[in-house]
Amino acid sequence: MTRAFIVGRFQPFHMGHLEVIQEILKEHESVIIGIGSAQYSHTLQNPFTAGERHLMISNTLESKKIFNFYIIPIEDVNSNPLWVAHVESLTPNFSNVYTNNPLVKRLFFEKRYNVKSMELINRVEWSGTRIREKMINGENWERDVPSTVVEIIKEIDGVSRIRALAETDDA
Repeated sequence: MTRAFIVGRFQPFHMGHLEVIQEILKEHESVIIGIGSAQYSHTLQNPFTAGERHLMISNTLESKKIFNFYIIPIEDVNSNPLWVAHVESLTPNFSNVYTNNPLVKRLFFEKRYNVKSMELINRVEWSGTRIREKMINGENWERDVPSTVVEIIKEIDGVSRIRALAETDDA
């Protein structure tokens, strides 16, 4: 059985993430989705909790009739030499790693994994940073994420959370 691994912060899970996972599943029987920096939430860079991100991903994939995935929250260990072993201790075995992050590529390559880059799809609009900026600025962000994610962000009042986090107490 071939199983692949992908890690991201998914802040929020967007259309680019969905397309990449669908592409991975064309080559593998299942995918492990690592929610990176799982211990962080309620910051401008990481506004959503690991549980909220898990719900965004699982609801979206299940709505697309995709069930061959595992979602694993992965807290940072702040030690690059230990990070791959940390991931391995949390996940089922996998054969391929999908990432565009140079550090993640290098760490898994050095541990003899087959590391593949992914095409960045519509990166101008489909990046977590850009989507969060749109939320802050009152722009249309909803078209950049699956409808299941829109529902969750509305349910948790995520836009207000992000706008509050973007405020400053400077004069």
